[in-house]
Amino acid sequence: MRAVVIDQPGSPDVMKLVDRPIPQPTKNESVMRIHAFGVHRYEVLTREGGSPSVTFPRVIGVEAVGEIAAVSDNSPLKVGQKVITMMGGLGREVDGSYQDYALINDQHLFPVTYTGDWVSLAQYPENFYTAIGAIKSLGLKAGQTLLVRGGTTAVGLATVQLAKAYGLNVTATTRREAMTDALVENGADAAVLDVKNALQTEQSFDGIVDMVGTVTLTNSIAHLNQGGHVCLIGLLSGKWIMKNFNPFILAGKTLRCLILPKLNRS
Repeated sequence: MRAVVIDQPGSPDVMKLVDRPIPQPTKNESVMRIHAFGVHRYEVLTREGGSPSVTFPRVIGVEAVGEIAAVSDNSPLKVGQKVITMMGGLGREVDGSYQDYALINDQHLFPVTYTGDWVSLAQYPENFYTAIGAIKSLGLKAGQTLLVRGGTTAVGLATVQLAKAYGLNVTATTRREAMTDALVENGADAAVLDVKNALQTEQSFDGIVDMVGTVTLTNSIAHLNQGGHVCLIGLLSGKWIMKNFNPFILAGKTLRCLILPKLNRS
């Protein structure tokens, strides 16, 4: 089978397409044939060595869609069954989705009945699960205001759609003026430009989902209503560490870094 293996962190050149044997199932791990997968910005950071807990060689990739190729001794699944997988250390503690077949713990395989094409299905797992986790962490009620910072990202687009389904009033941001209309077409009530990590508005919000990261966090907090929450879920800026952070700007406000709960097959 084909696998993209990274022996040491670095530029895209460190990604090598190699031939590996198809893994064999174990007592609690089944073999998944991967048909498609999403690609995420933080996978680039991992490839560059920005994830200290990841050891090499490693096949990266944190999610995939496909079908069961071989079942474990204790698997409730069947060969040929459509499944998705994400999280559970995929692409970090264990080899991930940048390969034709992957050995996946049965706890992280979730059957689906989706009838569309594989590429379309691959847009949903991590993006929408992250989005709904971020929205729920803010504890907002219908009619309250939400800012989605990084609204043109895949997770941002999913967040806008889900937030509208929850009855929230949603504003989304973009760094490109040409994309403002597209954000409204995706469901946002309004779009705001983000210029040099500063929102071009005086409006404040009941909740903020920030996917840009540490470089925009201070500005996001400044646009948060008293009693509101900002959820940091992305690192689009590529900066892991926030320097010279003044915690007193959080007075009456809450900062949350999203840690998604364990998925339950039911």
